[in-house]
Amino acid sequence: MALFDRFRRSTQRMRRPGGNSARTGSTTVRASSRADEDHLNDFVATRRGVEGFVEPRTAVSDVTLLLVAHDGEWTRRRVPSVKWAHGFCNERQVPSYDAAVVGVPQRMRDYNRRKKAGG
Repeated sequence: MALFDRFRRSTQRMRRPGGNSARTGSTTVRASSRADEDHLNDFVATRRGVEGFVEPRTAVSDVTLLLVAHDGEWTRRRVPSVKWAHGFCNERQVPSYDAAVVGVPQRMRDYNRRKKAGG
């Protein structure tokens, strides 16, 4: 037995159970659909003071468009691209921002807090 064999064995014992199956690996991301676009259209048409926040692609999800109404009510859906999201907002006269730059509005966090406290 070599001097470093003892250390190699001890690191093998510290591996997570299940070997490689415990790793998450890559995930399959669902693409945006016509139903997503219809939902976004409906949200803009039925709320006032809506602003759009374009969220970039991440390891877990594709590009998303977060729409926030004047009272903080919000919805988030996948969209085909950042360009498409800004175009969608421009066509509907909804201001759009890059969420990675400006973040999400305080009124959305306040809305979530009210909803959680109310039930």
